[in-house]
Amino acid sequence: MSRTHGGDGGLGGADAGGGSRYGAFPAARPRRLRTTPAMRRMVAEHRPHPADLILPAFVREGIGEPVPVSSMPGVVQHTRDTLRKAAVEAVEAGVGGLMLFGVPEHKDAVGSQGTDPDGILQVALRDVRGEVGDDLVLMSDLCLDEYTDHGHCGVLDAAGRVDNDATLERYAEMARVQADAGAHVLGPSGMMDGQIGHVRQALDAAGHTDVAMFAYTAKYASAFYGPFREAVGSSLKGDRKTYQQDPANGREAMRELALDLAEGADMVMVKPGLPYLDVLRDFTREVDVPVGVYQISGEYAMVEAAAAKGWIERERAILETLTSFRRAGASLVLTYWATEAARWLAAGRG
Repeated sequence: MSRTHGGDGGLGGADAGGGSRYGAFPAARPRRLRTTPAMRRMVAEHRPHPADLILPAFVREGIGEPVPVSSMPGVVQHTRDTLRKAAVEAVEAGVGGLMLFGVPEHKDAVGSQGTDPDGILQVALRDVRGEVGDDLVLMSDLCLDEYTDHGHCGVLDAAGRVDNDATLERYAEMARVQADAGAHVLGPSGMMDGQIGHVRQALDAAGHTDVAMFAYTAKYASAFYGPFREAVGSSLKGDRKTYQQDPANGREAMRELALDLAEGADMVMVKPGLPYLDVLRDFTREVDVPVGVYQISGEYAMVEAAAAKGWIERERAILETLTSFRRAGASLVLTYWATEAARWLAAGRG
């Protein structure tokens, strides 16, 4: 039986003779191009590359050795020394970038450590920039949630609500100190309205016109963030549904995309990854700037847990997820497997 679809002149549509525009069985046999590993490798339409990968990493203040994140096997809260080592390993593996998150010892209502030039994230940025220079694109998370005692991504008003416009002023301060510390790229991730334009203006006014912005454009209020909150020692009570995007909405993401680009975003992101491949594809079809995707902590934890149980093949599953992002059009992938996967890819195992 011919594997054809109905229709008139469309992809795979029937021709006048009743066959497919690509021929029909037995002359047409797609399996011919799947016969050997070399054949499959030659005709592969999409493949991740080490330079596409960005490694998210956590650096914690006041520790003498790395602290494992129990819900993310293989991931740690780094010391300053082990972070430098991880950055060198990423460079050696060919990883494209490093996205840093700070975990301070002390928090307060306005996230003061996030704007302190000697806060842990700023210190770590200087450490890594001094260690690897421009051999790695150094990125920093621009958000207050790691630094506030209430765990929200912004400052609160008298009623306990996140104050959008007051938060923008804090983001502007954060942007200046992170750029001063050596970040090549800032990642505004708080989902405040107007954050990209406000941060861009602050950077340009401070002379940091070359510092790029990687906008967390479609960041959903997802159930998959749980392990990340352990990794950054989150103090959050409640949820972030008043500012992160509703998982039910896809078209709304296109509005966020238009706004971020109009405000000066250099790159845009979809977060999480696997549950939002449709949004990722919509972005990549719409714009010609680099589009990234963040394979978040819950996605990582699910694969690691299933692999530990022997239910899936770990390496194959990891590479399959990374390939799915590239197939959906992503040019950049933030993944906690970045260095490990880059080594596999360099060895031809992807």
